[in-house]
Amino acid sequence: MLGAESRFYVDPGSKAVQQAWTDLRAHDLAGAKAMAELGSWPVAQWFNGTATAQQTTDAMAELQGKAARARQVPVAVAYNVPGRDCSQYSAGGAANSAEYAAWIDALARGIGDRTTVVVLEPDGLALSPAFCGGTAAQQQDRLAEIGAAVDRLAQQRGTLVYLDGGHSGWQNVGTQARLLIDAGVGRAQGFFLNVSNYMADASLIRYGTQVSKCVWYLEHTPGAGADSCANQYWPAADADAWYAAHVPADATLTHFVIDSSRNGQGPWTPPAGKYTGDPQVWCNPPGRGLGTRPTAATGVPLLDAYLWVKVPGESDGSCTRGTAGPLDPEYGIVDPPAGGWWPEQALTLARNATPKLGFNTGALPGH
Repeated sequence: MLGAESRFYVDPGSKAVQQAWTDLRAHDLAGAKAMAELGSWPVAQWFNGTATAQQTTDAMAELQGKAARARQVPVAVAYNVPGRDCSQYSAGGAANSAEYAAWIDALARGIGDRTTVVVLEPDGLALSPAFCGGTAAQQQDRLAEIGAAVDRLAQQRGTLVYLDGGHSGWQNVGTQARLLIDAGVGRAQGFFLNVSNYMADASLIRYGTQVSKCVWYLEHTPGAGADSCANQYWPAADADAWYAAHVPADATLTHFVIDSSRNGQGPWTPPAGKYTGDPQVWCNPPGRGLGTRPTAATGVPLLDAYLWVKVPGESDGSCTRGTAGPLDPEYGIVDPPAGGWWPEQALTLARNATPKLGFNTGALPGH
């Protein structure tokens, strides 16, 4: 388990650091400073199945070595489950369950025994086949694939695995709790919230706490259905009363982490009447900012850490917001493809950071 003193790995060669050098060469001193500040904070490293098994093992082992020399805890994202992202902007993944299991094994071998946070399959549960036109068999395969990945990664004694918990504006508490149980959260460290999204910390903490309590209730109440749990859309006082009546105060509850990489300004509300179609509020919303800095000292008993999981400055995809496209009407350009580096967005996130961005002095040698 993470301790409050845990420090997460800072990549000295990150895209933000590279952008700082580019800005400096262009004599953009303000931009260079903002990107240097951004690059001083820890961000997760993504493994997405584009390399061979041996290359995956080697890349993870390289990350482990760098983190060990810096005396920091690496945060890795495993993003390669078959049919990931429901064939949307980040579609792809392993060809089948066997290929995925082999890839997870390669990733685990690279981890070794060092303490490592693994964010296992963003959107892998909240956007699983049952929620995008898949079959019952595909849904069962997804749950089995993630459950098997939990078991394999858990063989590495320092690995802390977190499963997809969606976010507070998505699946009902009970639905998400049931997904987590069926995918093996009881054998993992916990679940994660808000990866690649923008929901505010307070709503995520409340949602995560409800999901955790609902997991306990469903596991300890024979015959209870997912819809029996109070959810995030209930009046707050009613939901609190329900959990107080159904979950003991001393219950052992599942922990979670929050991706606060881009939620400093909270979610985006599109201008009234501007869009007749889907405004894609999750896709490169304008005017967002970096959120709470990565730390394991959260002050919230169930919250293990704030992490920056989605890389700040990487695009969510080429958004069209229900228009014919190809331009994103919020920017007047074609957005970079999913995962593409977008310097202007990185600078906006840095300038709109809440709290105000500064250098991470804890990442410097001797701290």
